[in-house]
Amino acid sequence: MVEQVLDIAGLVAIALGALVCLTTALGMLRFPDLLTRMHAATKPQVLGVLLVLLGVALRLRTDLGLVALVALFQLLTIPVGAFMVARASRRTDLPPTDPFPPPSDDSPSS
Repeated sequence: MVEQVLDIAGLVAIALGALVCLTTALGMLRFPDLLTRMHAATKPQVLGVLLVLLGVALRLRTDLGLVALVALFQLLTIPVGAFMVARASRRTDLPPTDPFPPPSDDSPSS
């Protein structure tokens, strides 16, 4: 009985983690500029990966040290990767795109 509850909890955690990762991917496609895409790529991605790893740990119930090591590695590398992207954009003077640019002079006026 306890094993069935843990299996169901693991499946729910994996499904929620996959859903969070899907929303992360949609945010990466939908957001207009680098900084908002970077936010979408890091903040929810960490939560999604940790939920998937929690579900895997609940389903396997063995090698929990390996799952914890993968979780620690993800917690350390995802924010560092975002920092490096932000640093590279700052060093190259990449201008952030304006989601609502002003109308140009070539546009027809009404």
